[in-house]
Amino acid sequence: MQAELIDIRNHMAQFPPFDEMPEELIDQVVGGVEVEYFRAGTQILEFGQDNTWLYYIRSGAVEIFRRSGELYNRIGEGDIFGQFGLLMNKTVRFPARALEDTLVYRIPEATFQYLFENDDGFADFVETEDRSRLRSALSRREKSNDLMTSKVTRLISRAPVSAPCTVRLQEAARIMTDQGVSALLLMDESGENPMLKGIITDRDLRTRAVTEALPSETPISDIMSEGLITIRASAYIFEAMLMMLHNNVHHLPVMDKDEVRGVIALSDIVKYESQSSLYLVSNIYHQNDVKGLKKISRDVPDTFVRMVNEDANSHMIGSAMAGIGRSFTQRLLELGEEKLGPPPIPYCFMALGSMARDEQLVVTDQDNAMILDDSFVPEEHDEYFLALAKFVSDGLAECGYTYCTGEIMATNPKWRQPLRVWKGYFTDWIENPKAEALLNSNIFFDLDGIHGNTGFAEELKALVAEKASHSQRFLTLLARNALNRTPPLGFFRTFVLEEDGQHRKTFNLKRRGTAPLSDLIRVHALACGSRAQNSFERLKVIGQTKLLLEDDLGNLRDALEFISIVRIRHQALAIEDGRKPDNNVRPEDLSPFERSHLKDAFQVVSNAQKFLRFRYNAQVGRNAQ
Repeated sequence: MQAELIDIRNHMAQFPPFDEMPEELIDQVVGGVEVEYFRAGTQILEFGQDNTWLYYIRSGAVEIFRRSGELYNRIGEGDIFGQFGLLMNKTVRFPARALEDTLVYRIPEATFQYLFENDDGFADFVETEDRSRLRSALSRREKSNDLMTSKVTRLISRAPVSAPCTVRLQEAARIMTDQGVSALLLMDESGENPMLKGIITDRDLRTRAVTEALPSETPISDIMSEGLITIRASAYIFEAMLMMLHNNVHHLPVMDKDEVRGVIALSDIVKYESQSSLYLVSNIYHQNDVKGLKKISRDVPDTFVRMVNEDANSHMIGSAMAGIGRSFTQRLLELGEEKLGPPPIPYCFMALGSMARDEQLVVTDQDNAMILDDSFVPEEHDEYFLALAKFVSDGLAECGYTYCTGEIMATNPKWRQPLRVWKGYFTDWIENPKAEALLNSNIFFDLDGIHGNTGFAEELKALVAEKASHSQRFLTLLARNALNRTPPLGFFRTFVLEEDGQHRKTFNLKRRGTAPLSDLIRVHALACGSRAQNSFERLKVIGQTKLLLEDDLGNLRDALEFISIVRIRHQALAIEDGRKPDNNVRPEDLSPFERSHLKDAFQVVSNAQKFLRFRYNAQVGRNAQ
């Protein structure tokens, strides 16, 4: 096969529906493609015209329109269009126009028909046209943000710069200087094929080499970072942003299987990420006291509003806000250790609830805990950890994260315990479940280690994943608790409102919307033995186990996204108007569009709760103990 055709095949094999297609079928596709180039603004397909081609985007971006001229979708590298016309009398149903200079591969109609008849995966992919009203309602928002439609490969401007992991410090610095890069990939060349072993950055050279006055002949392997966080070449820019936020890294190697395609840096994403959440996180780590952190925290609401106004989705916003919250917590822990001295024994600081799930917004309190090493002796060690917990908790309160009214904080001695005690807590909750105890401990099943020995938190996740799926009584009681909060939808699809108090004539989008959804998703995820924490990630795992049908999973994803976005926009509007944001909305303040689709979303929640009740025999009020 010619080199040009091999390049086409390798590119197409990265994207659905070609990524799971047998090689001989891909070869047949590649053999018949034609290459065509469209300048930005060029009309590619007109409504109603004859069309005998399937279009595959190699580079650039394309806008897809409805026959009315309304924007329907924006697609980019690796996406296809024209398939619906080929399925319907070979006439164009959705007009297409090049948004950017675009290179496409045209696949003949005969090849399309052959694939349709001989490859079930291809047929399923091209036949699917989501008719869900919620899906349609969300489509425009999702496709209007460059972070969500652009692949990380768009950010790669040059081939990766690498060196053997056996080079010395001076040589590594010389290579980085000569090549003008801020990160050098280090390869293990001991095998037949070089493998990515580690990375060294400008910051590493400053903090690990220059500051420590290391000799120039020091092996670079002594200071390189291993266990790298990487991202796949088919991922989107927003996924890279969330990965950087969650892991506090500034460079991500982009991988195509075992091959490094390139490296993207924080500065590359900032070109797209005008919301400045990554800049804000970076600034947090440059603050040297609580006063500085408090000043920085005033930028959080503005960052939130910018993300909303630029049409980020709820996963992006929730993850970014959780990343910001984690960063405040981590920096406070670092400052606390500087003030109090190094910890006497290893420990892990845990985030709980919405921060652990990457679903945090601007209206939030602090939920956290500490896992201490099993060598913990209260008389010798607890004075230090209490002081550290108080320093962090007070600092978070200064930065706008209010104290937890239920005292789910590391300042509470019950939630500042050795690993063996924590394992005992979870074992008892799962193996000897009691309804009231589970109601109070529900938040601990959303946990994430964010500082210190995070392996302690991973041990707890593993214990929960192992035990929860085998305890039917635990799942039944957890499901019963998840049914305590119902969506605010009456029998005739009217909103059920609060009848008295300061929130009279409103409904709470968290308590009656996103919380019931995250509760029921958590039950299914624990039943599947999943360690995932984020609700969208949990839905992926649930889908892999086939516990729920794909249509049901899609409905849950869409309902969670739509309710979350309405809640997010409600808070953003309050901030812009100079009011204190909350979760309580009045129906008359919603647009007709929002009111209509909120009812659809609440109906999804109601149906999902009915299935939860049936699946886990979780009749409310029934004695399941």
